[in-house]
Amino acid sequence: MAFRFILIITIFFSSCYSFKGISIGPTIETFYVDVFQNSAFNAPPDIGIQFTESFKELVLSSTRLNYDEFTPDIEFSGAVRSFNVSSVAPEQQEGGGVGSALNRLSISIEIEYFNNQDDEGAWKQTFAFFQDYESTEDLADVQDELILTIFDQINQDIFNRAFASW
Repeated sequence: MAFRFILIITIFFSSCYSFKGISIGPTIETFYVDVFQNSAFNAPPDIGIQFTESFKELVLSSTRLNYDEFTPDIEFSGAVRSFNVSSVAPEQQEGGGVGSALNRLSISIEIEYFNNQDDEGAWKQTFAFFQDYESTEDLADVQDELILTIFDQINQDIFNRAFASW
């Protein structure tokens, strides 16, 4: 009898909670990620698609949710809002001028989250992150790696906002 009770309790809690700190209600079974628009000046043309795919893969690999384009329980949409390179860490150059030792690539993503089972669970937020690189490096040579690193952090931040119950 005690074994049966423990088994039932375990099944119940595992249906709405993962041991990774993820909290997803038992009735939420599907999700959809709309293709993110690219509204950032100077960003690579396919950056929205890159972000869409990277976030979709994170959700698929980290949750029990299935991807559903037609009748999802939860939906994510948004846009890449900024893609900026700026100089950081000024340094003295030969000849007395001032230059930069590091450049910084910053990306911000605006997200809209909809829970089709709970209208009050919707939210909209902008997530941003940056990565520095040596000013002696050409952005074109390091851009793909920087974008992946930035996306990893932004994806995790969005994932935590949507699925982690703190």
